[in-house]
Amino acid sequence: MAVLHNQVLLPANYGELFSFWTRFPDAVLFAGGTSFLRYSGALAPAGDRGSGFPKNILSLEKIDELHRITRTERYLEFGAMVKLNEIIALGKIVPSALSRTLKDLASWPVRNLATIGGAICQKFRVVSDVAAPMAALDARYELRTANQSRWISALRYSSVSESLENRELLTRIRIPLELWNYTVCRKFKSCTTDDEYGGVLIFLAKNQKEILSDLRLVFAGETLFRDKNSESFLAGRALPLERKDTQHYGALWETYLAGLGKPGPMLRSKLVNSIISILLGLSD
Repeated sequence: MAVLHNQVLLPANYGELFSFWTRFPDAVLFAGGTSFLRYSGALAPAGDRGSGFPKNILSLEKIDELHRITRTERYLEFGAMVKLNEIIALGKIVPSALSRTLKDLASWPVRNLATIGGAICQKFRVVSDVAAPMAALDARYELRTANQSRWISALRYSSVSESLENRELLTRIRIPLELWNYTVCRKFKSCTTDDEYGGVLIFLAKNQKEILSDLRLVFAGETLFRDKNSESFLAGRALPLERKDTQHYGALWETYLAGLGKPGPMLRSKLVNSIISILLGLSD
């Protein structure tokens, strides 16, 4: 039998999904559909609309497990097909770092279509903005193939290349529920130089009896940055922090970023200055 092309495949479960994917290895996964605007919609370059559109589309819409939202005392879990606006609509149970990032990610109509799985796996930037709150919150992702599933930390997923293996699907996102007294989200726009991608900075901190008990700082730009070694430097210090401590913490990040060679000097300077400013404002 001849292999058909130019079709939309609608699996109802994982078994059908991977069966279709094996038969049509060129099939492109379809979640919310916002990335397809780059093939034929308003986001496509002028004169290039409709070019390169996939021959076979593998829609995830009918797989019920991918639409589920689960909450326990310990974590909040989303199926990969849950829409961004659905997450925002959950209100205060969603960690502020995530809800703020999602609100700033796109317009309301786009968020009504876009899925959390698609936002994590999108290919149009090296690292998704959503990677920053996910890594800061120690989220974990379930990745599934036809034969097995595995869990991987959001930090590791965004820090290694080619995280998804051949015909592997992101199915669930699990976020630990912790109380953070301070949440700061800052968006950096793309700079004019070629090596500056902009990105999102997430800062989380816990304050117990005016003692800084824990903090996390993540930046997602061209790649994902989180220096766990520097996080322990300020843990246990009294608030408000002394200026010399904030300056030293900023110097630790300057050294960390300089050692990686990314981002470029302009964005690196903005990041370090923002970090120091955030720390000085903890008790405001």
